[in-house]
Amino acid sequence: MSAKAGKKRASPGADTEKNPLQNVELSDEDAQKLQEVQKDIQRAELVLERRAQQQLVSVYEKRRSVAKSIPKFWPVALLNHDMFAFHAQHNNDQVALSYLEDLWVARDTQETRCYTLEFHFKSNPYFSDSVLKKEYKYIPPPAASGETADVDGITPSMLDFSWERDVQPSATKINWKDAENALTKLHPRIAEEDDEDDMPAESGSFFHFFEVAADPFDIGTTIANEIFPEATDYFLGNRGGEDLDSDEEDSEDDDDDAEEIDLEKPRAKKQKKE
Repeated sequence: MSAKAGKKRASPGADTEKNPLQNVELSDEDAQKLQEVQKDIQRAELVLERRAQQQLVSVYEKRRSVAKSIPKFWPVALLNHDMFAFHAQHNNDQVALSYLEDLWVARDTQETRCYTLEFHFKSNPYFSDSVLKKEYKYIPPPAASGETADVDGITPSMLDFSWERDVQPSATKINWKDAENALTKLHPRIAEEDDEDDMPAESGSFFHFFEVAADPFDIGTTIANEIFPEATDYFLGNRGGEDLDSDEEDSEDDDDDAEEIDLEKPRAKKQKKE
């Protein structure tokens, strides 16, 4: 026998019971206490972050010495990150990056959330610079004037850190050897019409990253906070997602005469089972 659909009966007392989680009130005193505790949490997290960065320097130095002996370690690690690969999709960008022999992130000792990216290149046919740098400089806000740092070197304004407000990216002029190899001229950035955020419609050559101060695609933070700490995994292809040999070959690449390079993901050797 099938049951007839009928009106759902309310549970006993439904009309009189009130949800105890509705209309929870917070006194001004409790709100102030919560804000003070939150500041303490932020301070503790910042102290731990600074200590971690200090401890990691020696480990990164060790990796640095090992990576220098591995051909194309850094170009492969960078291009195995999907977002970075998207902004370095032109073939001659990748050829230029194949001369990259070292990458380093030098963090600001006063504000470790800011840093300078250093790209070290071998002699190449594109530019005469051996090092290309981009600095994300910490600019203390006006409220920081007159502040006294605590025993850990932290000031109140650091707890209110804002990347958009307190960080100023730099630009570095690249000394191109000739006009034919000036990649930022060959692949210019194309501005988006009527875009109030100044977000380019096309990013052009990756090397605009150095020559233009603004970093609208957050390439610098991606390198410093994602690729650099996990460079070994990116080099081995354990992170990053899509294979670089897929759709990139059909992109708008007009560099038919450019040098071809092999930046395939290296395969990690299988460990022998004991």
